[in-house]
Amino acid sequence: MPAFGVKFWGVRGSIACPAPGYARYGGNTSCVELDLGGKPVILDAGTGIRGLGRQLLEHDIRTSTLLLTHVHWDHTNGFPFFQPVFSEACSMQIMAGGLQAIGGVREALAGQMAAPNFPVPLDALHAHLEFQDFLPGDKFALSAEIKVKTATLNHPDGATGYRVEFGGKALCYVTDTEHVPGQPDENVLSLIEGADLVIYDATYTDAELPAHVGWGHSTWQEGVRLCRQASVKQLAIFHHDPDHDDPFMDQLEADARQVWGDAFVAREGLCLEL
Repeated sequence: MPAFGVKFWGVRGSIACPAPGYARYGGNTSCVELDLGGKPVILDAGTGIRGLGRQLLEHDIRTSTLLLTHVHWDHTNGFPFFQPVFSEACSMQIMAGGLQAIGGVREALAGQMAAPNFPVPLDALHAHLEFQDFLPGDKFALSAEIKVKTATLNHPDGATGYRVEFGGKALCYVTDTEHVPGQPDENVLSLIEGADLVIYDATYTDAELPAHVGWGHSTWQEGVRLCRQASVKQLAIFHHDPDHDDPFMDQLEADARQVWGDAFVAREGLCLEL
């Protein structure tokens, strides 16, 4: 079977936090690279995508696919610093769900890069960019070997969860989403059923959640509950709150592992093979 590689380039939520107290877990915002038999599929374009872009060029990888959960800043503000989009030799397929009402993913990214928000407009990028919109809940194939399922997530302005299947393995990327305590999200449960790895929005703890109702995020405890119910093999705790420094995350991981030994905290630079 071809390898299903996973690398975390950005694991932080809401805003990047480049400071000494965040060195072990990382301060870059959401970006995960999937290496699917040599084909790179990128989940979100937070600040972590900058380092990924450099690596792709170093390895002369010129084609990639970007799957966006949504277009809030922390998931897209690395895109203008992704070096391959400035090269005529590169191409990128960019996909997102539920943005048709505002003109689609192209218009959403163009708006963020338009004056006076940013000095380099989308039209100045030299790479061949292909923009594709879909409805959350749709299924599609990126190749004969790569299948993708999607689901609607509970987040302000909407968000999309992904299930990527390749080589007999399944990874689910479920961020940003807010659960209702005591009511497991059926959309999420259906998406993650039997997955090998679920990367889940654990911005808060259960104790912190009541002060952040309506902000669109979940907890590591809910991630554990969902993964156990759906017979998931491993849980990656993700989208760390910018106020959660390294000592906080150390304690969080210890607590999570005590509750469920198959849970771990995602760290910037961590590489896995499913």
